[in-house]
Amino acid sequence: MSNFKYIIGSFADPDELMDGIDRLQANNVSIYDCFTPMPIHGIEAKLGVKPSRLPIAAFCFGLLGGSLGFSLLYYTMFYDWPMNIGGKPALPLPDFVPVTFECTILITALGMVATFFYRNHLFPGRAPRVMDLRATDDRFILAVDANDNTDHAKIESLLKEAGAVEVKYNERKYVSYE
Repeated sequence: MSNFKYIIGSFADPDELMDGIDRLQANNVSIYDCFTPMPIHGIEAKLGVKPSRLPIAAFCFGLLGGSLGFSLLYYTMFYDWPMNIGGKPALPLPDFVPVTFECTILITALGMVATFFYRNHLFPGRAPRVMDLRATDDRFILAVDANDNTDHAKIESLLKEAGAVEVKYNERKYVSYE
Protein backbone atom coordinates (compact mmCIF):
# COMPACT_ATOMS: atom_id res chain seq x y z
CA MET A 1 0.00 0.00 0.00
CA SER A 2 1.41 3.37 -0.99
CA ASN A 3 1.58 6.47 1.17
CA PHE A 4 -0.23 8.57 -1.41
CA LYS A 5 -3.87 8.30 -2.36
CA TYR A 6 -4.26 9.68 -5.88
CA ILE A 7 -2.29 9.92 -9.10
CA ILE A 8 -3.26 13.20 -10.75
CA GLY A 9 -2.79 13.95 -14.43
CA SER A 10 -3.03 17.60 -15.43
CA PHE A 11 -4.04 18.31 -19.04
CA ALA A 12 -4.05 21.60 -20.93
CA ASP A 13 -6.59 20.49 -23.56
CA PRO A 14 -9.97 18.76 -23.12
CA ASP A 15 -9.34 16.48 -26.13
CA GLU A 16 -6.17 15.20 -24.50
CA LEU A 17 -8.14 14.57 -21.30
CA MET A 18 -10.67 12.50 -23.23
CA ASP A 19 -7.79 10.60 -24.86
CA GLY A 20 -6.33 9.97 -21.40
CA ILE A 21 -9.66 8.58 -20.22
CA ASP A 22 -9.79 6.26 -23.24
CA ARG A 23 -6.22 5.04 -22.67
CA LEU A 24 -6.77 4.37 -18.98
CA GLN A 25 -10.06 2.56 -19.57
CA ALA A 26 -8.50 0.46 -22.34
CA ASN A 27 -5.92 -0.73 -19.78
CA ASN A 28 -8.58 -1.42 -17.10
CA VAL A 29 -7.45 1.42 -14.85
CA SER A 30 -10.25 2.70 -12.62
CA ILE A 31 -10.64 6.48 -12.72
CA TYR A 32 -11.63 8.25 -9.51
CA ASP A 33 -12.91 11.51 -11.02
CA CYS A 34 -12.30 14.34 -13.50
CA PHE A 35 -12.22 18.03 -12.62
CA THR A 36 -12.63 20.57 -15.40
CA PRO A 37 -12.98 24.37 -15.53
CA MET A 38 -15.83 24.07 -18.06
CA PRO A 39 -18.37 21.43 -19.07
CA ILE A 40 -17.15 18.83 -21.55
CA HIS A 41 -19.76 17.19 -23.74
CA GLY A 42 -19.86 13.40 -23.38
CA ILE A 43 -17.55 13.04 -20.39
CA GLU A 44 -20.32 11.73 -18.11
CA ALA A 45 -21.15 8.89 -20.47
CA LYS A 46 -17.47 8.05 -20.93
CA LEU A 47 -16.90 7.89 -17.16
CA GLY A 48 -20.15 5.98 -16.55
CA VAL A 49 -21.75 8.66 -14.39
CA LYS A 50 -25.39 7.88 -13.65
CA PRO A 51 -28.03 10.48 -14.59
CA SER A 52 -28.92 12.93 -11.86
CA ARG A 53 -31.98 12.41 -9.67
CA LEU A 54 -32.49 16.15 -9.24
CA PRO A 55 -35.61 16.19 -11.48
CA ILE A 56 -37.29 13.83 -9.01
CA ALA A 57 -36.40 16.19 -6.15
CA ALA A 58 -37.73 19.15 -8.17
CA PHE A 59 -41.01 17.32 -8.79
CA CYS A 60 -41.38 16.53 -5.07
CA PHE A 61 -40.66 20.15 -4.10
CA GLY A 62 -43.18 21.29 -6.73
CA LEU A 63 -45.85 19.01 -5.28
CA LEU A 64 -45.09 20.30 -1.80
CA GLY A 65 -45.23 23.95 -2.94
CA GLY A 66 -48.47 23.47 -4.86
CA SER A 67 -50.06 21.65 -1.93
CA LEU A 68 -48.98 24.33 0.54
CA GLY A 69 -50.22 27.15 -1.69
CA PHE A 70 -53.57 25.51 -2.31
CA SER A 71 -53.96 24.57 1.37
CA LEU A 72 -53.26 28.13 2.47
CA LEU A 73 -55.89 29.54 0.13
CA TYR A 74 -58.40 26.82 0.94
CA TYR A 75 -58.03 27.35 4.69
CA THR A 76 -58.16 31.14 4.39
CA MET A 77 -61.09 31.40 1.96
CA PHE A 78 -63.22 28.49 3.17
CA TYR A 79 -62.64 28.13 6.92
CA ASP A 80 -60.85 31.10 8.44
CA TRP A 81 -62.47 34.05 6.66
CA PRO A 82 -65.30 32.98 4.34
CA MET A 83 -66.82 35.93 2.48
CA ASN A 84 -69.64 36.02 -0.03
CA ILE A 85 -68.56 38.64 -2.55
CA GLY A 86 -70.99 39.24 -5.39
CA GLY A 87 -72.57 35.80 -5.09
CA LYS A 88 -69.32 34.00 -5.91
CA PRO A 89 -68.79 30.61 -4.34
CA ALA A 90 -66.83 30.32 -1.09
CA LEU A 91 -64.29 28.08 -2.83
CA PRO A 92 -63.42 29.75 -6.19
CA LEU A 93 -60.92 27.25 -7.63
CA PRO A 94 -59.98 29.26 -10.77
CA ASP A 95 -58.93 32.14 -8.54
CA PHE A 96 -56.52 29.82 -6.72
CA VAL A 97 -54.42 29.10 -9.81
CA PRO A 98 -52.04 32.14 -9.74
CA VAL A 99 -51.16 31.87 -6.05
CA THR A 100 -50.85 28.08 -6.19
CA PHE A 101 -48.55 28.38 -9.23
CA GLU A 102 -46.36 31.01 -7.56
CA CYS A 103 -46.04 28.94 -4.35
CA THR A 104 -45.11 25.92 -6.46
CA ILE A 105 -42.31 27.85 -8.18
CA LEU A 106 -41.07 29.43 -4.93
CA ILE A 107 -40.85 26.19 -2.93
CA THR A 108 -39.31 24.34 -5.89
CA ALA A 109 -36.60 26.98 -6.36
CA LEU A 110 -35.74 27.20 -2.66
CA GLY A 111 -35.78 23.42 -2.30
CA MET A 112 -33.49 22.92 -5.29
CA VAL A 113 -30.99 25.45 -3.96
CA ALA A 114 -30.99 23.69 -0.57
CA THR A 115 -30.63 20.29 -2.27
CA PHE A 116 -27.74 21.55 -4.40
CA PHE A 117 -25.90 22.88 -1.35
CA TYR A 118 -26.55 19.69 0.63
CA ARG A 119 -25.58 17.32 -2.19
CA ASN A 120 -22.33 19.16 -2.95
CA HIS A 121 -21.40 19.68 0.71
CA LEU A 122 -21.40 23.47 0.34
CA PHE A 123 -22.23 24.34 3.91
CA PRO A 124 -21.57 27.82 5.30
CA GLY A 125 -18.07 28.15 6.72
CA ARG A 126 -16.70 25.10 4.92
CA ALA A 127 -13.38 25.61 3.17
CA PRO A 128 -13.52 24.64 -0.51
CA ARG A 129 -11.36 21.64 -1.38
CA VAL A 130 -10.12 20.65 -4.82
CA MET A 131 -7.59 18.15 -6.16
CA ASP A 132 -5.56 20.83 -7.91
CA LEU A 133 -6.10 24.59 -7.72
CA ARG A 134 -5.68 24.95 -11.48
CA ALA A 135 -8.77 22.80 -12.10
CA THR A 136 -10.91 25.89 -11.55
CA ASP A 137 -8.82 28.01 -13.90
CA ASP A 138 -7.19 26.43 -16.95
CA ARG A 139 -6.32 22.77 -16.32
CA PHE A 140 -8.24 19.56 -16.84
CA ILE A 141 -7.53 17.17 -13.97
CA LEU A 142 -7.83 13.39 -14.17
CA ALA A 143 -7.56 11.64 -10.78
CA VAL A 144 -6.78 7.93 -10.49
CA ASP A 145 -7.09 6.10 -7.18
CA ALA A 146 -3.56 4.87 -6.40
CA ASN A 147 -4.74 2.24 -3.92
CA ASP A 148 -7.05 0.51 -6.43
CA ASN A 149 -4.39 0.43 -9.17
CA THR A 150 -1.02 -1.12 -8.38
CA ASP A 151 1.08 -0.35 -11.47
CA HIS A 152 1.78 3.34 -10.90
CA ALA A 153 4.53 3.61 -13.51
CA LYS A 154 2.17 2.29 -16.18
CA ILE A 155 -0.51 4.80 -15.17
CA GLU A 156 2.00 7.64 -15.27
CA SER A 157 3.23 6.62 -18.73
CA LEU A 158 -0.36 6.32 -20.03
CA LEU A 159 -1.18 9.81 -18.77
CA LYS A 160 1.96 11.28 -20.34
CA GLU A 161 1.31 9.48 -23.65
CA ALA A 162 -2.16 11.04 -23.70
CA GLY A 163 -0.66 14.50 -23.36
CA ALA A 164 -0.60 15.20 -19.63
CA VAL A 165 1.37 18.34 -18.88
CA GLU A 166 2.10 17.13 -15.35
CA VAL A 167 1.61 13.92 -13.38
CA LYS A 168 1.83 14.15 -9.62
CA TYR A 169 1.01 12.09 -6.57
CA ASN A 170 -1.40 13.46 -3.98
CA GLU A 171 -1.05 12.31 -0.37
CA ARG A 172 -4.45 13.58 0.76
CA LYS A 173 -7.88 13.33 -0.77
CA TYR A 174 -8.02 17.06 -1.50
CA VAL A 175 -5.72 20.06 -1.49
CA SER A 176 -7.18 22.94 0.51
CA TYR A 177 -7.13 26.58 -0.60
CA GLU A 178 -5.65 27.54 2.75
